[in-house]
Amino acid sequence: MIEELLPDPVVAVEAYGADERDDAGLYSVEAGHAGLYPEEAALVAHAVPKRRREFTLVRACARRAMEKLGVPPQPLLPGERGAPRWPAGLTGSMTHCDGYCAAALVRAADLASLGIDAEPHAPLPDGVLESVSLPGERVRLRELAGRHPAVHWDRLLFSAKESVYKAWFPLTGKWLDFSEADIAIHVDPEGPPGGTLRAELLVPGPVVGGVRRGAFEGRWTVQGGLVATSVTVPHA
Repeated sequence: MIEELLPDPVVAVEAYGADERDDAGLYSVEAGHAGLYPEEAALVAHAVPKRRREFTLVRACARRAMEKLGVPPQPLLPGERGAPRWPAGLTGSMTHCDGYCAAALVRAADLASLGIDAEPHAPLPDGVLESVSLPGERVRLRELAGRHPAVHWDRLLFSAKESVYKAWFPLTGKWLDFSEADIAIHVDPEGPPGGTLRAELLVPGPVVGGVRRGAFEGRWTVQGGLVATSVTVPHA
């Protein structure tokens, strides 16, 4: 699902369902891709089982993506604001929600940055849309809902904001508030379940390839009870 939203240089690995094995099997590096390195395991030693499973499985996806790019699997630890610290020469993004996780990696020479996000295809809780969206975005969502009522556009917008932030932060090292990107969602001519998105940055954007970027571009899809979005930032 995620892979179809990304350009060819990007390697994406995803997993569906939950891993219900006991801790001894789930957290041993010797268990293969499903294991954690000791320094990773220490980060979730006191977390609830659901959090530990998601943390472990999304790293299993990331290590498989590393291997596909010819990079030996290695610990993947959070850096500033929790953003993953990728091996030298790589950039990427991870996401997880109930029953799904994915990692997308690319050589840094091929893309400046990328962000992915997946969410359950369900309405946002009451009051959340107002706190994460701009008035103009809400107007556009109502128009989309009138034409395509089967899509939960509020959840799609939230996912797009998450993908924008994940692509933004590695380039700037700064926080980006929900109100600082104005996202327009476009539907493919054949209609849902997919299309494109454009995020106009309402604060000075990052300088990439000698050019200050004022907008990010991405794609979205709705499949299998999930909403997924991606944003990629090319070098030029």
